[in-house]
Amino acid sequence: MRYITYPIYAVVAIVLIIVCLANRDTVTLSTLPDGLAAIPGMGWLSVSVNLPLFIVVLGSMLMGFVIGELFEWLREHKYRAEASQKKVEVKKLERELKRTQGERDKDKDEVLAILDQSRA
Repeated sequence: MRYITYPIYAVVAIVLIIVCLANRDTVTLSTLPDGLAAIPGMGWLSVSVNLPLFIVVLGSMLMGFVIGELFEWLREHKYRAEASQKKVEVKKLERELKRTQGERDKDKDEVLAILDQSRA
């Protein structure tokens, strides 16, 4: 599987590099449209930055990825908590099983006890 993913990553990287090189022109990125920025009291929210277009596109893709991963991590919290709880319960049951097997095998010969444990 690893041998399939590396060529795919390489193709995606080449495509992204080509797109970046083709979109080097600067664009103005504004937080508010000019009409809203003219309203009294809203001027402090108006910020404009000149950036290359590929930075705007790649930055928005990265921000979308991070936000998506954050929401997915929050959504899966209940499953991780449940898995953790089950893991603790399994460890507790394993300790109890060892204790009960030890009590069962305390009067047996060591060799017979080992054979019984290997069959279980």
